[in-house]
Amino acid sequence: MFHLIVLWFLLGLGAPVAAQVVANDRAGIVAGLCGGGSAMVGAVDAVIEGLAETPATELEWLAGVVTALHTRSLRCSDAGATLTSDAGTVDAVTGEPVAAATGRPLILNLRSRGSVENLSAALTLLTDPAASARAEAISLLSRRPSVIPPTVYARAAERVDTDEQRAAIMELAQVSALTAEDMDERLAAIAGIVEHPNRRSLLLLEGLREDPAYASDERFRVAVDAAVADTARWVKIGNTLSTLYNGLSYASILFIAAVGLAIIFGLMGVINLAQGEFIMLGAYSAFVVQETLRSLAPGLVDWYLLIAIPFVFLITAALGVLVEIAIVRHLYRRPLMTLLATWAVSLFLINLVRVTFGTQNLQILTPSYVSGGFTLVGDFIVTYNRLFAIVFAGAVLAITALVLKGTALGLNIRTVSQNRDMAGCIGIPTRRVDMLAFGFGSGLAGLAGLALAPIYNVNPLMGTNFIIESFMVVVLGGVGTLMGTVIAALGIGQINVLIEPIYGAVAAKVIVLLLIIAFIQWRPEGLFPAPGRRK
Repeated sequence: MFHLIVLWFLLGLGAPVAAQVVANDRAGIVAGLCGGGSAMVGAVDAVIEGLAETPATELEWLAGVVTALHTRSLRCSDAGATLTSDAGTVDAVTGEPVAAATGRPLILNLRSRGSVENLSAALTLLTDPAASARAEAISLLSRRPSVIPPTVYARAAERVDTDEQRAAIMELAQVSALTAEDMDERLAAIAGIVEHPNRRSLLLLEGLREDPAYASDERFRVAVDAAVADTARWVKIGNTLSTLYNGLSYASILFIAAVGLAIIFGLMGVINLAQGEFIMLGAYSAFVVQETLRSLAPGLVDWYLLIAIPFVFLITAALGVLVEIAIVRHLYRRPLMTLLATWAVSLFLINLVRVTFGTQNLQILTPSYVSGGFTLVGDFIVTYNRLFAIVFAGAVLAITALVLKGTALGLNIRTVSQNRDMAGCIGIPTRRVDMLAFGFGSGLAGLAGLALAPIYNVNPLMGTNFIIESFMVVVLGGVGTLMGTVIAALGIGQINVLIEPIYGAVAAKVIVLLLIIAFIQWRPEGLFPAPGRRK
């Protein structure tokens, strides 16, 4: 009987009964596989159709057969078929041990390989407990979900232990049901897909307009048109929110990088070209904290980003105080000299870091609390690393406002920035205020580097990419004003994100710069000029 089945498939005559014989019979399955070509594809397709009702023991056997196909360990001959594994050689149908493998190994061609991969992915969802293996199977089937019946997906969804994978499998089931023969099932699948609108589902729904049922069935046509309109609306909303979110996260980094510069420039009129290198040093300080925790307290290394906050601020603030005392203090009222001196400091810091750490990007650990994200609507994904930058910028804004508005140091900074000579006349130690303000601004730049560490390439030149944009923020917002810095960072961030996809990153920065130049021509004092600087 076995040989008759093999001959049946070799002649290409077994396809009509494949679903009846192969789906539930080991001998029929092996016969179909050994037939090769269209017989193998028919056998695999029939097995896939019956997976929803296949017993667990048969699923395990099928998994072994599929593995043997991939490793060419399934051999076929006139006497039967054998499976070879580390445990030995057994009869492919009965599982009984045999003396040795006989016959030719089966080799998959392009057509049969695709069918076997589909079966392998389906069996992984039904039998493999490893979440990583199921994720790979879901990824493979997402490219061609309709090859697996919805009932098989439903069975697979019952055995997964994570809501994320269960939702992904049920989404595949809905896509598969779009091609079902029963119209009610197709309509239900359309309704299910609309509940999770994104660009991929929109393309699927738009493709249904080419289906013959779209022209012949009124219910189907109405359902498809309504689903396409609803999904397209949510996709547009998601794209808009994604643009705003990316712009806000970019603006957050710009704000943290510029707020310290705004304080220094607004107070002392010093153009600090080393401000970008303080940003870089903040990122490197976070790396040092990470490596220290890895050596001394490995259990805390995931929290290095939060633990590093006070260390980063103190290190960069202390270095800023040192630069102010040793160099900047002696060059006040000489803007060209301070420009050159801070540029020299910038070059020195870059080369010092190159000698100490090298020129390659650092391997910065991405903590678990800033990894991944969640889909909010459409294709809009709220990523935790950008959310961390936004929340961190909000905290920096609150602390900076508290220092400037609610402390004696803040009062002195505001007084000196408005009228330095009068502040000195009433007893305010202007040199000491300059020193502390320079250190405070440098510490804020270091915190910008900390926020950038998980989402940006950390290398000795990373700060140079932010110094120009930081000055743009300061000039546009108004020298020395906190609110102006916030508004200018938001404006530049959003405009840059809007223009970049259209004209490219370099052109976007040029366009933003031209817009700022045009604005400054109209309002030289910026958006929110300091009281002492209004004309």
